[in-house]
Amino acid sequence: MDKNVATMIENLKEKTGHTLEEWKVVITKEHLAKHGEIVKFLKEKHGITHGYASEIALKVLGSDADSSTNADEFIVSQYKGKEHLKPFYDKIVAEIEQFDGDFKIDPKKTYVSLKRKKQFIILNPASKTRFEIGFNLKGVDPKGKLIAEKPNGICSHKINLSDISEIDQEVIDWIKMAFENAG
Repeated sequence: MDKNVATMIENLKEKTGHTLEEWKVVITKEHLAKHGEIVKFLKEKHGITHGYASEIALKVLGSDADSSTNADEFIVSQYKGKEHLKPFYDKIVAEIEQFDGDFKIDPKKTYVSLKRKKQFIILNPASKTRFEIGFNLKGVDPKGKLIAEKPNGICSHKINLSDISEIDQEVIDWIKMAFENAG
C-alpha cells in the first residue's frame, strides 16, 4: 500500500470519526454503489474532505490498486473496446519517464493516477473517442489546450485529446509543470 494511503487509513478515525470498517457499514446502509455518490455523501453529510472521502470510496468499492490482486488488470479493463487509445497512455508515460525524478503509477478502476509526493495527473480513456489528462495545477490559469475543471474535483484542469498527434510539446510542458509541482 502507498505510504500516503496507509497514513490516511491509520488517521481515518481521528480525522473522520470512524475507522474504514465503520465507514463500510455506514455506506452499505445507505446503499451507495458509485464512487461519486459515496464522495458526495461523505462530504455533504459528514463534512469529510475530498481526499479522505475519495480514499474511503475507493476502499469500500475495492476500486483501487491496493484492493486488486493485480493492478495491471485495471489498466487492461480500462482499454477494452478502446484499444486505439492505449498508445496515448503509453506515449505519456514514456515522456514522463524522461523527466528528472521518480513517480508512481497507481491504477484505479476507471483511470490511472500518477503520483510523486502527491498526485500530479490522471490518465483516462474517457470515451471511445476521447482521452483525458486530468491535472493538479491549482492556481494556474487555463490557456491553450488546458481547460479549467469543476472546483473541488479530483483535478483542477484537464486536456482532452482525440488524436495521438495532439500530444505535442504544449501537452508535455503542462505535464512537466504538474510533475514538478508534485515533487
